[in-house]
Amino acid sequence: MANNKPIIILDRDGVINQDSDAYVKSVDEWIPLSGSIKAMAALSKAGFQIFIATNQSGIARGYYDEATLHAMHDKMLDLLDAEGGQVEGIEYCPHGPDDACECRKPKSGMIEAIEAKLGVSFNNTSAIMVGDSLRDLEAGKARGCAPVLVLTGKGRETQYKDIDFHFDIYTDLAAFAIATLHKYS
Repeated sequence: MANNKPIIILDRDGVINQDSDAYVKSVDEWIPLSGSIKAMAALSKAGFQIFIATNQSGIARGYYDEATLHAMHDKMLDLLDAEGGQVEGIEYCPHGPDDACECRKPKSGMIEAIEAKLGVSFNNTSAIMVGDSLRDLEAGKARGCAPVLVLTGKGRETQYKDIDFHFDIYTDLAAFAIATLHKYS
């Protein structure tokens, strides 16, 4: 479906679901933030393609395995499906911060994987990267995405960092969705 709507890439922890400094390690600990699932569904139903790009170093650290991660994502997708929405794909980095991979944000490997799946470059196609941390914004900016900060998760701390590029700020994913739906209606 060709449209002029930007591709939307979401970070997961702190944007869609509650984050934890002790890591989200189980399906029971995966708790959606208020309004996030409805926001994703509204964007999806309006024709936006939504992807998720999430660092999941808890796998490398041995806190949970990939089967548990997939079960968390199944829970999210089931909740989204119940609201009539969908995501086009989920990219995750299972590596730790010292693994020197190309996918862990602030590197842009997960976003490049999304570009490859779509057969586009976000330098030529409109895309938005929504996150709650500087590394999310940096990864998106590196690939030509418009960076957006939400103030959930680590967002309130992030907004006061010395960041030398422009980004939009929204209270949460629901506020971003409302503004985006209005802008592209």
